[in-house]
Amino acid sequence: MTPKSVAATTPHHRLYPDTRRLLRYAVASRLLVLTLIIIWRSLLSPYDTSASINPPCLSSSNSSNPPPPVLLPGVGSAIESSIVWDGVYFTRIAECGYEYEQTYAFLPLLPLCVSLFSKTVFGPLVPVIGYRAVLGLSGYVLNNIAFVFAALYLYRLSVLVLKDTELALRASVLFCFNPASIFYSSIYSESLYAFFSFGGLYHFMNGTYFCATFWLALSGCARSNGVLNAGYICFRSMQQVNEAFVSRKRAYLLMVKILLAGALCSICIFIPFISFQAYGYFNICVGRSVVEMRPWCKARLPLLYNYIQSHYWGVGFLKYFQVKQLPNFLLASPILSLAICSIIYYVKLWPEVFLSLGLRASSTEDKLAGSALSTKAEVQLSSAGPSENDTPNVLQDNGTHGLRKRAIKREDLVIQPSKSEAPDSLQCDPVVILPFVLHLSFMVATAFFVMHVQVATRFLSVSPLLYWFASHIMGSPSVGKRWGHFIWAYCAAYILLGSLLFSNFYPFT
Repeated sequence: MTPKSVAATTPHHRLYPDTRRLLRYAVASRLLVLTLIIIWRSLLSPYDTSASINPPCLSSSNSSNPPPPVLLPGVGSAIESSIVWDGVYFTRIAECGYEYEQTYAFLPLLPLCVSLFSKTVFGPLVPVIGYRAVLGLSGYVLNNIAFVFAALYLYRLSVLVLKDTELALRASVLFCFNPASIFYSSIYSESLYAFFSFGGLYHFMNGTYFCATFWLALSGCARSNGVLNAGYICFRSMQQVNEAFVSRKRAYLLMVKILLAGALCSICIFIPFISFQAYGYFNICVGRSVVEMRPWCKARLPLLYNYIQSHYWGVGFLKYFQVKQLPNFLLASPILSLAICSIIYYVKLWPEVFLSLGLRASSTEDKLAGSALSTKAEVQLSSAGPSENDTPNVLQDNGTHGLRKRAIKREDLVIQPSKSEAPDSLQCDPVVILPFVLHLSFMVATAFFVMHVQVATRFLSVSPLLYWFASHIMGSPSVGKRWGHFIWAYCAAYILLGSLLFSNFYPFT
């Protein structure tokens, strides 16, 4: 990780020089997706027209009274009819709370934010277009703004990890036009999750662990897979314990402190999900007789989320392995292939690091001089100037990690490759890349074997590793042009296909 003290002394425009350029790409991508939604909604009739049906809330005391008339009913109706698929659930929860058991599959951060926006920022529009339309408008605005900030945080994270602004910018632009773009501009939780996940990882790489824990905990309020981000905290603790064991002659007290701090941060990331499960348990199970209790209430570990996924949506290990689901496997095959290729690529690039989980190098020469998990080493490198005996060539550690001494001058954290460097060489630290690879590997296995496989397109779209790998191979002089055309064609096709099918209530992912 880049030390906070070093990053703070580097001017923002030098560390992240392409921020404004990326901002334009991010805004343009959202305008493109929203424009496509409007065009397809205008040209085609939706498959299911029930989206605008909105019965009164069960808890409403005046459910028999019709809603007051609005000034622009046509605009309100257009916004309401555009709320499709899971957006119906999020909007309903924002309006009425958690009324039914299956609604507890949707975590509360997005509905809470939508409800807050509709009562504050967009509150004056309620008499104009109606309350449910305001809820929908709040969701659209909130998610598209969150996406822009997510792209900016991904760029910052990529700069710190890849140590190459060109690769970082290309990876972030790929995220702006990723194949799951339709979900980031709809009333789905992907944008908020990406925002807090990328932001948390950026603060984590920057050394501000408690701030990172707070952000990652918020990502767990948006989506259930946010709890997986605790793995980064655990990995960092494991590395620190190993360093203390090796370099400090078995400093057991220090190791205990590191483990306790890591456990506390991990628990904080789990707390939102656990608290929401407890909330569902008290609402559904407490105060009912044994006969009235739902089956999951009687379990030794009453986990509502797993029951809903299995009971209502048929999610489970190998449950989706059916002949009739082959089209959905085909739909998910591009993102799964890209993810698997990225995992294999980095594992083959640094096999010793992955086999040892980064806990040891294969030899003394293989130890990483710029280990991002050692603050002391980073500070020494960043503050050291080139000596008279230094040559302008790249310093290689058996092909695992390259650092140019001249790039460290004046505390430059972003290491730009010189003309003499191999275009395919990577400046990033394999120990830093390792937890991202492990995270993506677990997500790929879950998407393929457990989930509805077509969801993999948006489920995996939040992994930074996908964009880093794609950015690297697109910059390769040997295969970059061919793969670049393929990747951009894939993104463009899924943006067009997704905006067409999803916005008109046809199955997509």
